[in-house]
Amino acid sequence: MNQHNSRILILICILFSLFISQSIEGEEFYHLANRKEIFVDNKLISHMENLTFRLCEPIPAEKVLYFDKPWEGKFSGYITLIHDKDMYRLYYRGLPVSKADGSTSESTCYAESKDGIHFVKPSLGLFEVNGARDNNIILANAPPFSHNFAPFLDEKPDVSPEERYKAVAGTFDSGLFPFASPDGIHWRRLSDKPILKGESWEDFAFDSLNAAFWSTYEQKYVLYFRTWNGPNREYRWVSRTTSNDFFNWEKPVVMDKGNAPWEHIYTNQTIPYFNAPHIYISICARFVPGCKVLSDEEIKSIGVELNYSHDCSDIIFMSSRANNIYNRFFLNAFLKPEYPPENWVSRTNYPARGIVPINEYQMAFYVHKNYAQDTAHIQRYLLRIDGFSCISAGYDEGSLTTIPITFTGNNLFLNFATSATGYILIEIQDKDGNPLPGYEFKNFTLLKGNRIHFKASWKGIDNLSQLQGIPIRLSIQMKDADLYAIQFN
Repeated sequence: MNQHNSRILILICILFSLFISQSIEGEEFYHLANRKEIFVDNKLISHMENLTFRLCEPIPAEKVLYFDKPWEGKFSGYITLIHDKDMYRLYYRGLPVSKADGSTSESTCYAESKDGIHFVKPSLGLFEVNGARDNNIILANAPPFSHNFAPFLDEKPDVSPEERYKAVAGTFDSGLFPFASPDGIHWRRLSDKPILKGESWEDFAFDSLNAAFWSTYEQKYVLYFRTWNGPNREYRWVSRTTSNDFFNWEKPVVMDKGNAPWEHIYTNQTIPYFNAPHIYISICARFVPGCKVLSDEEIKSIGVELNYSHDCSDIIFMSSRANNIYNRFFLNAFLKPEYPPENWVSRTNYPARGIVPINEYQMAFYVHKNYAQDTAHIQRYLLRIDGFSCISAGYDEGSLTTIPITFTGNNLFLNFATSATGYILIEIQDKDGNPLPGYEFKNFTLLKGNRIHFKASWKGIDNLSQLQGIPIRLSIQMKDADLYAIQFN
């Protein structure tokens, strides 16, 4: 069949598919538009055989910052990382003494870096501590706001330049207060009254980092904050609320954990993924109270405060599609506590809020290590771009078929990796699973290698504009390969 006749047949199939889709009452399709879809859940999957979802393994990298100033100390924490153009900005609580939460002993500290590795603590001269202003403090003597000061870069299109950075801070007793800054360094409080306050500690605990942001997908501010939940309200958990103006918030809703077991989620760190902002990523701290791993001799040898030696925590991965459901697709740890023993104490292994691009193929997140120890610090970890998880094939070939989808865009791009013997093949089908002429497996240009953004083609045909808006399925065959993301664009 020549190319002209093939395209005529495709048009006939498309028209027939349109007729069928309009004739079947209640038929639903997922409209991808030109959004990138990362495989953190099974949203797109209709059928899968001999393939698995695999949680990717972070790569340990540099130790980027120690809490070694007198106003910082071993109880520093609640870290936020913001990537703004050519600058990486770190915010964290300074606290040199234990059991002083919400007191004047706390301050909010700042560091910056051009590469995300080498951080400088600038001498800002904004607040006097220990009789001097030679420090990197951006907020002090303002209890309880330095306890959990949580800034973000406001991406709302019409935001005032004076409020380009925003933050929330506060505890249950005070409620959450709004802050703003033009540069991320000089901050002011926006209101004398809290923007969110509750009567119940279980519903409005606020006592860890509370994650707010402007959602480009929802077109509103979103806030994920600390609560308590579970059968007897005994588990640290998360609720969510939204606002159009950052001051007036909707009634909060508890995040649904799905079919996952109840676990303590201490810091949720929920943010939109920069490559797919309709998907919210939560690399969060899972706290396990009463989990003592170290012997008394080990506790003494590493010098950890005794009160912080009888609990442990690790990092888990959750996601959400801009709703009140956390997808707990992966229950195993995203990052296990590592060697040496210093990592097996209470409130260490807490991830910073923020996932940032490093280059065209890597991204990074940061983790708080060695809590309650003189060696407390922040370490960087690397991931492949889009590589939180993937669909993975072993040596034996596997296959999957998507649900019916529609898209905008002219081409199909993939983020994938194969072995030397591995491959990926793709067929485009109509919504009923029939191959579209010209887009069968036999015509597909086999994918092999390691690519971040690679264009698919079928015997030289890569322009898919004639299929825009038409319900189709992708059928994929894989061997010894990982598929991280797809995007029509």
